[in-house]
Amino acid sequence: MTTDGWGFPFEAPIHDVFPALHEAQNAWMSQIDSLPAPDRKTHELIRLVCTVVLRNSDGIARHASLAREVGASWDEVLGSVMLTLPGFGLLPAAEAIPHARRGFDAAVAPEPDDSDSEGPDSEGEEDGED
Repeated sequence: MTTDGWGFPFEAPIHDVFPALHEAQNAWMSQIDSLPAPDRKTHELIRLVCTVVLRNSDGIARHASLAREVGASWDEVLGSVMLTLPGFGLLPAAEAIPHARRGFDAAVAPEPDDSDSEGPDSEGEEDGED
């Protein structure tokens, strides 16, 4: 989020000149964000790859951050960046890494889900029998 309350730096000037266009674009993006497939983590990793290909440093940081917030690890973010190598070469991927790291590090990591893992104390205790 930018300091003036917009999600992207280009939003304020577009909204000032074309408010209806800006509102329509936001509605369209909301529909894309609500697609049921792929899952949200994969969605953000795909968008990250697209921003690497476009060499959009702010987009790279944003989607690395969003990917972390929905559960992506640094290895998954870095691996997604590196998947651009065969088609787009070394330079875009190499340039993207610090921006991806900046976004990843700025994100709030998701809370661990207790139902996904069992701690050492949970084995066999659920039924109350010893």
